[in-house]
Parts: sequence; structure tokens; C-alpha cells
Amino acid sequence: MTKKQLNVRVDATTAEIARSRAEEEGISMNQYIEKLVQQDMGEVGRSFVDAAAQFMKEYEAAFLAEFGEHEGTGGRR
Repeated sequence: MTKKQLNVRVDATTAEIARSRAEEEGISMNQYIEKLVQQDMGEVGRSFVDAAAQFMKEYEAAFLAEFGEHEGTGGRR
């Protein structure tokens, strides 16, 4: 995988915390930042799924009233 270089400016305290956390995990600062971004992407995906599940829960009755219950899986009415 091709890597892209990013230049990020943070205050001294944030930089020291990031260095310390990376060291605690035994990884480089680059690996630590990359891991944080990947975790953030995962949280967005989970948030989307949670929101979709909540939507379906709230509107299940309306869907059933409009379209009725469908028996079986993957079939069409």
C-alpha cells in the first residue's frame, strides 16, 4: 500500500501525549496516528449502523402497516 505523508501541527501537550501513548503501545508515532484514524472510521460505521437500527425500530410499525409482513428470506412478493 502506498503511504502518503501528512504534516500535522498540534500544541506541545498534545504532541507529548501522542508520543507517550505511542511509546506505551510500542509503536511509532505514525502507526499510532494511523491507528487513531482507522478507529475513528470504525466508529463512524458503527454510528451509522446504530442509527439505522434505531430508525428501523422507530418506524417498524409504519413499514409493516404499509407493506405487511414478508415471510421467508430473500424472496419477493
